[in-house]
Amino acid sequence: MKGTVWQCWHSGHVLCNHLNVNAGYMVMLIAAGSKNDKVKQEDKAGAPLEPVFKENHLFVSVNDYQWPIVYRKEYNLGFLGLEKLHPFDSAKWGKIFNILKGQLMVTEDTIVSPEEASEKDLLVVHVQSYLDSLKWSYAVAGITEVPPVALLPNFIVQKKVLKPLRFQTGGTILAAKLALERGWSINIGGGFHHCSSARGGGFCAYADISLGIMFLRKMKLIKKAMIVDLDAHQGNGHERDFINMQKDVYILDVYNREIYPHDGYAKRKQRDIEKIEQSFTGDEEYLPLVKRHLTEAIAEFQPDIVFYNAGTDCLQGDPLGRLSVSPDGIIQRDEMVFEWARNSHSIPIIMVTSGGYQQKTGPIIAQSILNLRDKKLVSCEAAEEYIKGSR
Repeated sequence: MKGTVWQCWHSGHVLCNHLNVNAGYMVMLIAAGSKNDKVKQEDKAGAPLEPVFKENHLFVSVNDYQWPIVYRKEYNLGFLGLEKLHPFDSAKWGKIFNILKGQLMVTEDTIVSPEEASEKDLLVVHVQSYLDSLKWSYAVAGITEVPPVALLPNFIVQKKVLKPLRFQTGGTILAAKLALERGWSINIGGGFHHCSSARGGGFCAYADISLGIMFLRKMKLIKKAMIVDLDAHQGNGHERDFINMQKDVYILDVYNREIYPHDGYAKRKQRDIEKIEQSFTGDEEYLPLVKRHLTEAIAEFQPDIVFYNAGTDCLQGDPLGRLSVSPDGIIQRDEMVFEWARNSHSIPIIMVTSGGYQQKTGPIIAQSILNLRDKKLVSCEAAEEYIKGSR
């Protein structure tokens, strides 16, 4: 164990800087303030809603007997076996659903099926030039980190790679609204935190978290949002998007500073920090650190909603995350975040599943969701009664 660095940002100013010689991760608490938003400027107060918000196809009708859990089978990727060239489990979302179904928590009827995000939806955050670049297979190959994708006709890339990601993006936007209505929601997919308005990377082609926040803000359903990003990698996409928002988006990011993406621009207001060696941080250090910073974050900033990026690449043995959190530590972490948001502060929370590069990732996420149910941190009595009546 070599060193821990954490910093707190608020309104663009470094509040504190602390070096602890025990671990190899970084925590960033970010709330940005400037007049030049990186995401598109919002409408003036009182302005009529644009058609994309007024009649939005993503906000599907949801029955009382449906859990605010969003998923459809089209989330899962498969493109001629090339997905095996990347360590990401391209079928983990289906595994999560099937385990929840096998444990009689959900059925196809009691979850919410999202619609695919359209280009108009994506343009709420993304610039047209970036979306146009995705019409070139070589650009998508770079984003997915699977070079042979560059050789595929783009219509195949659109169907087999990007379309599933657009469904997941639509799922995050829908789940954001569901969280406000039900107090919580889970998108079994999503969490593409390396993608910003103008560029993708790290298997992230669409900025679903930024889109979820901006949809709610433009519809005037919220004013302030907090992102709690516990994926092992820096969430540089949403950090770029909101780096100049005016005191309305706060980011708590716990990540391994020695791995991708090393995005200095996204954290450019930090002081220069001496490089530290990589270390494998376990439960005994990771969980108390997360708890402490959740407490500090809510003391500084009171959001209308929490976007929880629940990446599991901090799991021990993950080849890309390179941390050492146990499966039980992942379950405790998720329980801690939901307890903090729902019970301690009554803040709506949306969870997205983000990164995780082992075959056991999907089952661990499913077990964590089942634990949230067992601890009564998520519930839907109407869904449970519906399932009992259907047996």
